[in-house]
Amino acid sequence: MSAEQNLDELETQLMQQISTAPDAPALEAVRVASLGKKGSVSALLKTLGGMSAEERQVKGPAFNVLRDQITKAIAAKKSELDIAALNARLVDEKQDMTLPLLDDPLLEGRLHPVSQVMEEISAIFADMGFDVAEGPDMESEFYNFTALNIPEAHPARQMHDTFYFEPDENGERLLLRTHTSPVQVRTMENGEPPFRFIAPGRTYRCDSDQTHTPMFHQVEGLVVDETTHMGHLKHTLEAFLAAFFEVDDMSLRLRPSYFPFTEPSMEIDMQCRRDGNQLIVGEGDDWMEIGGSGMINPEVLRHAGVDATKYQGFAFGMGIDRLAMLKYGAPDLRAFFESDVRWLKHYGFMPIDVPGLAAGLSNKSLSGK
Repeated sequence: MSAEQNLDELETQLMQQISTAPDAPALEAVRVASLGKKGSVSALLKTLGGMSAEERQVKGPAFNVLRDQITKAIAAKKSELDIAALNARLVDEKQDMTLPLLDDPLLEGRLHPVSQVMEEISAIFADMGFDVAEGPDMESEFYNFTALNIPEAHPARQMHDTFYFEPDENGERLLLRTHTSPVQVRTMENGEPPFRFIAPGRTYRCDSDQTHTPMFHQVEGLVVDETTHMGHLKHTLEAFLAAFFEVDDMSLRLRPSYFPFTEPSMEIDMQCRRDGNQLIVGEGDDWMEIGGSGMINPEVLRHAGVDATKYQGFAFGMGIDRLAMLKYGAPDLRAFFESDVRWLKHYGFMPIDVPGLAAGLSNKSLSGK
């Protein structure tokens, strides 16, 4: 067999290997076997050094043409394999641009039920002519206890009931307020009667179980003028609870009780009935305690700088967390403060549902309801 035939056979063999290479690694193996340092084409080129000048003039161009053809064939095949690999990736990594967008944060986020209920309460009392007053969470013993006619030996002043800070150089201690009643005294000190306001906010006590937490929320209301009496108190509470629970009518029962800052003092019971695990308010033959109330003790008015011989008034207080539990069916108060996103998504409100007596308080828009 002639040298030309051997060269043609080598070219045919290499071209076949190049054209049938299934992927880039196989093609690279053909390149190394032909054009690498020990490749078949490279071996031919190395033989040129041992040839005569006449032989080199004949075989040199033939070997170089073979090398160039193999190089071009490998480059073309590599381009073909790269395009095929890219097309395969485009198929595998295809994105369906017709999929819907992610939910708008305004529709996905939720307001905590306590925040919503505080807004509902404020909306109701604002419609009844009440202002909203605020005060500090850190209080002095004077505003938290003394100004509210709570005696020195009262159990509420003890360490096991109240969170105290370290005493200052004068021995006076600040504390985390145990109720929002100090706001009543501070607001009366800074104004002139008549007064009509509510004071919602956080309060703190050393207590934790299914219906109590160390930090909770209260709302207290106060009305002071020259003619206010207990009939006004009862009607105010009935109107508020009927609006809050969104029922047509609400019957209350006021039971005698004792609070140092009111005289007389009364527990507030609202009419209700139970249907299995459901509580229905505003009807039935059962009663549920909902808060405390009474006529303001004259000593509290005097501590606030109000003439107790001329003015009188009433006050009431209720737990905001408990109101939220009763209205929206949450069974455990501790879950309100566990920051569980699943719980919030179920019980939370959409931020666009702003409570109002015209548009509705809850808007019946609880997720999962």
